[in-house]
Amino acid sequence: MIALLASLFIATNATPAELVASCRTMIPADVELDGRIILRNRKGFSQAEYQYTLARRNGETDLSILDGSGAEVPFEKEGRILGTDVTWSDITLDYLWWEDFSFDAEREAESVHGQNCAVIVMKKGDRTVRVWVDRKTGALMQAEELVGDSPVRRLWGTRIKKFGDRWMANVMEVETIGSGHRTKITVEEMK
Repeated sequence: MIALLASLFIATNATPAELVASCRTMIPADVELDGRIILRNRKGFSQAEYQYTLARRNGETDLSILDGSGAEVPFEKEGRILGTDVTWSDITLDYLWWEDFSFDAEREAESVHGQNCAVIVMKKGDRTVRVWVDRKTGALMQAEELVGDSPVRRLWGTRIKKFGDRWMANVMEVETIGSGHRTKITVEEMK
């Protein structure tokens, strides 16, 4: 019981570096994920659907996207992918490896889905992402891309699943604020 309380105390008082490190450890270093990217209108009807495979090996990440016929679709790493709300950063979570981060002092102890979170602002060049990290588990709960101080896109997990011995979000939603649509990212298989 004392060990459990000590671990909760440490997690509650974790530094931004400890929380970011915890998020990083939850993402497998060498992995292949297969899933779908589904663009939906505000009523939830599918407007476009793609299959994807994300492979991360030796620090390198590769993403391939297939259309409904199984043909590979070219896309740019900058901006939204194929008119969906999803970007390269959403699907790879690359901002978790940015080195410039600190607590967001104005958003201390906010909650996401009832979980007490630390809010961390991450920066790289002219890009800024704000992330919510569960203080108890160290899991990434939500992320927002900012322009100035205003959010322009938001990502959050809606479902988790156990793949082998690892729990991870297998359904995430991404929304471009004010667009009238959302994109669902599913993880159907992890190898």
